[in-house]
Amino acid sequence: MTTEIKVPVLPESVADATVATWHVSVGDTVTRDQNLVDIETDKVVLEVVAPEDGVITEIKESDGATVLGEQVIAILGAPDAKASAPAQSNEQPAASSSAPASEGKEVDIKVPVLPESVADATIATWHVQPGEAVSRDQNLVDIETDKVVLEVVAPEDGVMGEHLHAEGDTVLGEQVIGKIKAGAAPAASSSEKSESKSESDSASSDESSDVLTPSVRRLIAEKGLDASKIKGSGKGGRITKEDVDAFLKAPAAKPAAASTASAPAAPMGDRTQKRVPMTRLRKTIANRLLEAKNSTAMLTTFNEVNMKPIMDLRKQYQEVFEKRHGIRLGFMSFYVKAVTEALKRFPEVNASIDGDDIVYHNYFDISIAVSTPRGLVTPVLRDCDKLSVAEIEKGIRELALKGRDGKLTVDDMTGGNFTITNGGVFGSLLSTPIINLPQSSILGMHKIQERPMAVNGKVEILPMMYLALSYDHRQIDGKESVGFLVTIKELLEDPTRLLLDV
Repeated sequence: MTTEIKVPVLPESVADATVATWHVSVGDTVTRDQNLVDIETDKVVLEVVAPEDGVITEIKESDGATVLGEQVIAILGAPDAKASAPAQSNEQPAASSSAPASEGKEVDIKVPVLPESVADATIATWHVQPGEAVSRDQNLVDIETDKVVLEVVAPEDGVMGEHLHAEGDTVLGEQVIGKIKAGAAPAASSSEKSESKSESDSASSDESSDVLTPSVRRLIAEKGLDASKIKGSGKGGRITKEDVDAFLKAPAAKPAAASTASAPAAPMGDRTQKRVPMTRLRKTIANRLLEAKNSTAMLTTFNEVNMKPIMDLRKQYQEVFEKRHGIRLGFMSFYVKAVTEALKRFPEVNASIDGDDIVYHNYFDISIAVSTPRGLVTPVLRDCDKLSVAEIEKGIRELALKGRDGKLTVDDMTGGNFTITNGGVFGSLLSTPIINLPQSSILGMHKIQERPMAVNGKVEILPMMYLALSYDHRQIDGKESVGFLVTIKELLEDPTRLLLDV
């Protein structure tokens, strides 16, 4: 029985793709969900994984070939197919993988292909040192761009060779940054070599893939900690964020953290300080915020909204909503719905300046500000006018999880007509958000706080929230900005209007 390995379904805007890198050869035994090949489009790199255990019996399209969506590019045979296909063992890929275990063939470790909008990248963290055993698909190094973090994994089992570029170096797409000796074993006596390789591969695989998740790895790197000194409380010894926090709070952890910091502390008696270079993302955020302040005529207008109607609605339908859709009913879906309706009524706000032109958008892609371990990012929730409340909640949750785990793609971050930022989750009562270029406006939501309000001549205690709309006054006049904000206020104070579209 054989299984066809196909190119994933491509988005409507993508005509074809390219086979970037095969991670397996004909005759290789593969396991379910193992990455077989990287398929590159003009926007992202897609991973094609094995649907089940088996043996690669045929590769129809080699590296560099142009392919279409759902095109068959390889054949996966049953686990015992290797014995029934002896002809494959004479092919060059299989022969090259049987190099002597003591030496092994040398394989280049390259920076992934970078999107057109990304000029270069930075080596963030090497997770494997020269001489250490590595296993196939183990994460070797994190490559940071100004938008996302890319993980570079080992193409085969073997031993890590030299690092051609150190952490902090600026590199280009497809640049060689290291070497792997595929099929080699770590230095050991001849009688211990086989056992040593097996144990090293197992330990290395467990430590990198099971114990340290991407978010935990980044947290450990940011704090300058040694993962081997942190006791994992998760399943199979997995180190969790709570374990890292507990390690930092332990009395013995403080001097250790200080001694392993990425930059030396300057002695000032009992007071110390350390200097840490900005990450590429932080530098990009800084430059874009400064550009927004200097290149726009930014103005902020304020209003406040009574959140009691929405809170009552959530309380009434929360349980049945969660049971029906499998996700909790939050506030952000109401904010997105209200903003989308307001953008329909005020097209000047759903536009941007391009040179001497104003570009009006007839679609509604909303950027949602998300706090991640690397900093604030604004992934895009697309076609919000076509999404239900449940679909919006699921979309926001998916973006938040991908941001937390460092899995946001360039496509997730590209575009967006309008941004919503909710500082209220951190306790902010009022702020003046900065425009997310090239957009022309941004809405700031804040903490919901009970305040005495005058209602029909009487004082009532109501849950109130301040709204702040920052906008580019070159494009949007006061009349439109105030009308836009008042529309959002009215829709949030009477959420039934969002459902009835009135």
